[in-house]
Amino acid sequence: MTLAVFACDAARTHGRQHPETPAPTRTEFQRDRDRIVHSTAFRRLVYKTQVFLNHEGDLFRTRLTHSIEVAQLARSIARPLQLNEDLVEAIALAHDLGHTPFGHAGQDALNECMREHGGFEHNLQSLRVVDKLEERYPVFDGLNLCFETREGILKHCSQANALKLEAQDPGGVGRRFLERTQPSLEAQLCNLADEIAYNAHDIDDGVRSGLITLEQVAQVPLFGRYCSEARSEHPHLQGRRLLYEAIRRMLSALVYDVIAATRERLDELRPADADGARALPPLVAFTEAARADSAALKRFLFANLYRHSRVMETTGQAQEVVRELFAAYLARPAEMQAGFAARADTARAVADYIAGMTDRYALREHERLTGRRLLTATIP
Repeated sequence: MTLAVFACDAARTHGRQHPETPAPTRTEFQRDRDRIVHSTAFRRLVYKTQVFLNHEGDLFRTRLTHSIEVAQLARSIARPLQLNEDLVEAIALAHDLGHTPFGHAGQDALNECMREHGGFEHNLQSLRVVDKLEERYPVFDGLNLCFETREGILKHCSQANALKLEAQDPGGVGRRFLERTQPSLEAQLCNLADEIAYNAHDIDDGVRSGLITLEQVAQVPLFGRYCSEARSEHPHLQGRRLLYEAIRRMLSALVYDVIAATRERLDELRPADADGARALPPLVAFTEAARADSAALKRFLFANLYRHSRVMETTGQAQEVVRELFAAYLARPAEMQAGFAARADTARAVADYIAGMTDRYALREHERLTGRRLLTATIP
């Protein structure tokens, strides 16, 4: 496929931290994608939670299925915009590698534990995974990914951590947070695909769990519009088939909305190349109407699903597991695997160790270290 002038071209990448000989049959961004897929951190995503914890059911989304869904949506948007699909896929598959067990509950608890030690940011942790923590190559730590992939992985970053990154790697992936410029268009696209995927699969998982009903979510304008369309065209539809058809229509509409809105911005501002796009305001975006609809759906899910009493009950227990694991390992580093126990910065080593855990491994370790078993109830 012919790339647009403003797309990232693998032949003109800003490079890797450790120079390598090009591959004979793959572009640099294809190599990045392949390294991510074969990484240990990527395999662990299958047992890391989204909203519902891993033990609560086999059919709920995990970090792995979410990452695959984001990659699919992102590629669907990238192709008609003539952006680099290989780069989009690499960023999408890697964007959650640094997430803790137990989803955002685990992340919040670990950040609280690390408050006196520099804090914990899952986006920065994803970068640490691909830059430092993966151990697959003889002459460097991490996966040695291209700048463009690493830039897309680091979706958010605090000013303090951006300054640290800039000191370690001048002109690297931390610079844009200091200069307030944008990442590549491919990275911007992945950010939106992540949001679209979250809204769709949390509706699906929420209704499947019984914590929200189809009738409830049909009151939200964005979803309700496509639910009504599906009912009008297929009056016999009900239950799961109606849910899936409404979600499918909503996903398609949001994808087409992003494509149309982004084309309009690109036609107006006409970036000359990929770096020119970085210097402009965000270009990959929803229309204002779709943005408002998406925000309303997120508010509904926050109030009715993420803050549901059943979810909050497991959230509290999950945070207790993380806090008690942190305290135990900090007091007795030898309880961790040798490579972590030997590191000088014990607190950061503990954070890295816990962040790399799957839900079930964290629960086993917590029971081993404390003698208590938590999070055993399941959603029927």
